[in-house]
Amino acid sequence: MAPILEMRGITKTFPGVRALDNVNLTVRPGEIHAICGENGAGKSTLMKVLSGVYPHGSYEGEIRYEGEAREFAGISDSEHLGIIIIHQELALVPLLSIAENMFLGNEVARYGIIDWNLANAKTAELLAKVGLKESPTTLIKDLGVGKQQLVEIAKALAKDVKLLILDEPTASLNESDSQALLDLLLEFKAQGMAAILISHKLNEISRVADQITVLRDGSTVSTLDCKKEAISEDRIIRDMVGRSLADRYPARTPKIGEMLFEVRNWNAFHHLSSKRQVLNDIAINVRKGEVVGIAGLMGAGRTELAMSVFGKSYGRNVSGEVLMHGKPVDVSTIPRAIEAGIAYVTEDRKQFGLILDDDIKQNISLANLGGISKGGVIDNHRERSVAEEFRDKLKIRCSGIFQKALNLSGGNQQKVVLSKWLFSGPELLILDEPTRGIDVGAKFEIYTIINQLANEGKGVLVISSEMPELLGICDRIYVMNEGRIVAEMPAAEASQESIMRAIIRSGQQVQGDTL
Repeated sequence: MAPILEMRGITKTFPGVRALDNVNLTVRPGEIHAICGENGAGKSTLMKVLSGVYPHGSYEGEIRYEGEAREFAGISDSEHLGIIIIHQELALVPLLSIAENMFLGNEVARYGIIDWNLANAKTAELLAKVGLKESPTTLIKDLGVGKQQLVEIAKALAKDVKLLILDEPTASLNESDSQALLDLLLEFKAQGMAAILISHKLNEISRVADQITVLRDGSTVSTLDCKKEAISEDRIIRDMVGRSLADRYPARTPKIGEMLFEVRNWNAFHHLSSKRQVLNDIAINVRKGEVVGIAGLMGAGRTELAMSVFGKSYGRNVSGEVLMHGKPVDVSTIPRAIEAGIAYVTEDRKQFGLILDDDIKQNISLANLGGISKGGVIDNHRERSVAEEFRDKLKIRCSGIFQKALNLSGGNQQKVVLSKWLFSGPELLILDEPTRGIDVGAKFEIYTIINQLANEGKGVLVISSEMPELLGICDRIYVMNEGRIVAEMPAAEASQESIMRAIIRSGQQVQGDTL
């Protein structure tokens, strides 16, 4: 079967960096072609070349699509031919509704007037395909990151797609939603649609991919045919990082000490509705040197708990008590929470974790300006010294501390966010989806940092939608469902099955109580 896409000898350079070096890629109709590689390997750059984000003339090499050489001047040229890309960075307008975002630039109109009834009806159909039940009139800003990602996918389906490019589509999704999306991708494949899937979740790639191309340092390392032989995750990892990764999770011998952090009788209501309770009588604790996980499905209230504890940055009518070292502390504002020794690494590093247009140096010092100041004036030498220290300590891959955060890979952006909060000197670090959208090598480095913090006697609270991750790095796990803590278990005795069982049982209990 003739390829739908051929990319030949693609080379792309930025000032001082060769992002792609003679990369080749071939995709056939009705094929799911996965692209793997560490952060910074060139995966997203290659897709931006293909979709016209980087226009013809800004790179070397040739793109052939449907048998013809193509020279895309912009993304509209590629979309016109049915190449639709869903970027890792969300491209939605927060203050517009789902339906308005769905058909933005592609409006459903009659005689020049938008037909909102038809637009809303089509939006509802597309949302159902990706498993969303929200009203088409819901504003994007009122959706969580995971649901926003599903809206992006539905938006792509609104166009006449022949080649669908998904850049980390499940990074924001929990296990069940990820599986539903992969099932949908397989449906598209059965209908003859081609897809390019970029993902760090190797189990997902192994499940759906027909071909796998591995990039390393901007070059093609291998192309693996999954139909000819079973491709192991270890094989993919070896090609990605250039070595075998013996263990996904670094070993640690816990040295758990006295009680550090406690939350008692914690309640909060939805930020848009004072009648909708999202957290109900939460009680959790973390000891010195302990890594504690919070498991739960999307909408369980995990992020809401973290944000409400961190300076009441989420929710209405937040009540309850937070204690550090057995003494109540004031967490009514973010500065007071920081002063109490609490730091929060957000799940959305691009929107809330970084100032993307600022350099690494300025981002690292943001949460502790007092640590680089004398008499209220920033000491530039001290700021540079701190940034260099964290660059070395966390192995941030960059051209220098003056590089903009915008131009870093996802894993290195995450390390900058971690550096910012580590420089604030917290005793308790809350990590919300700390490895979302980063590769296995960078994940291992993040896990190593978590272990180092625990070994230093700090407390770490980890929220993750990846259950194997929680089981691999935590000492103890809480399970949340519908705004409540429904189970607590030592990680050594926990399993994915026991966590899901606790969630299902609690849901049945709540349903029984309401009947």
